[in-house]
Amino acid sequence: MRAVGTIGGVDDEHQHRNVNSGGARAAVFGISDGLVSNVALILGVAGAHSPAAAVRLAGVAGLIGGAFSMATGEYISMRAQSELMERELEIERSAIQRDPEEERRELAAIYRSRGLDLDMAEELSTRMMREPDLALETHAREELGFVPGATGDPLQAAVVSFVTFALGAMIPLLPWFVATGTTATLWSVGLGAVGSFTVGAALSLFTGRSWAWSATRQLLVSGAAAGVTYTIGHLVGSR
Repeated sequence: MRAVGTIGGVDDEHQHRNVNSGGARAAVFGISDGLVSNVALILGVAGAHSPAAAVRLAGVAGLIGGAFSMATGEYISMRAQSELMERELEIERSAIQRDPEEERRELAAIYRSRGLDLDMAEELSTRMMREPDLALETHAREELGFVPGATGDPLQAAVVSFVTFALGAMIPLLPWFVATGTTATLWSVGLGAVGSFTVGAALSLFTGRSWAWSATRQLLVSGAAAGVTYTIGHLVGSR
């Protein structure tokens, strides 16, 4: 959606992002969760002085299991949300067909609660109720708080979530296919740190926050998770 206005004689053009997009949300959370969870898992197992084969196995299991879990959770949650919205829409559709005048008064009351005077609220609500589809969309937006059809595609979100989680989880796992021991551990830490910083910076494109702040926050969160699991693994493995 693009909007153009003039402020102080200067054109002000801005573009809003679709923050409800299921695919975009799944991609952002997928790669972030994959990176954080698998770097923590890998370093936790490595901290216990486990053989490289055991670390690789844990990393691959974490990647596959986490990706399926993430995709399944994303699909089910979005499907459930869509089904709930459809149910609420059906209830509202029936109410509009059964008693349109009552629904019109309800809509007028909503407009008045938002500051419109009586005459304007009555006129606007009457106009909105003339077309059944427009009436339903208006009630969904004003009364129920959502826009019909704006929930995204659950299957697309699940696939994107699976792929991006796997990509994120692969980053700290790669060194264990070519190295072992301390060398592989240090490479996992380094790649995990770079990956976390990059993901955090990318998040700023969606949030509008400073890329440095977003990247640093992501790095600190990932580092804390990795540090805790490595310490626990080291303590447990040394017994």
